[in-house]
Amino acid sequence: MTTLRAFTCDDLFRFNNINLDPLTETYGIPFYLQYLAHWPEYFIVAEAPGGELMGYSECRVLLMLSVFTVMGKAEGSVAREEWHGHVTALSVAPEFRRLGLAAKLMELLEEISEKKGGFFVDLFVRVSNQVAVNMYKQLGYSVYRTVLEYYSASSGEPDEDAYDMRKALSRDTEKKSVIPLPHPVRPEDIE
Repeated sequence: MTTLRAFTCDDLFRFNNINLDPLTETYGIPFYLQYLAHWPEYFIVAEAPGGELMGYSECRVLLMLSVFTVMGKAEGSVAREEWHGHVTALSVAPEFRRLGLAAKLMELLEEISEKKGGFFVDLFVRVSNQVAVNMYKQLGYSVYRTVLEYYSASSGEPDEDAYDMRKALSRDTEKKSVIPLPHPVRPEDIE
């Protein structure tokens, strides 16, 4: 039976099987520790019966309102109706994909963002990652805007665009937060 639990510092030494996927953005240990210290409720891990990590998500809630993958946060401005959850990372180990773990982790992140009074949940995903884009659409997310050259490329390849995808929460009764922008933006234009 899969166990969903809070991410701990010890998990930093156990999640390479998840982070080594080429479509997973990886960060330095200080980045993960910052999220763990500031937004522990948004940092969730799925653990298999044998103890191996199956996936994680991180999200945060800030005064500017942003949430990220079951490693996330809250951020934004309540006055401007931008308080939201932001999915920073959502990753499931290849051997545990297609079991509904990503959907469950996203559901937990959305519940936390709802409790924190967020207007929406957002995330960034590579335009080329159509499997993820389609999964997020099935979960109720829509493309809010395209962010040009958001992801840095390696080995001489061009930088890659991202979709900023959003899902309105119950506080956004008019669904203003998910009205798509008519033109793409650059990373420096993102608050």
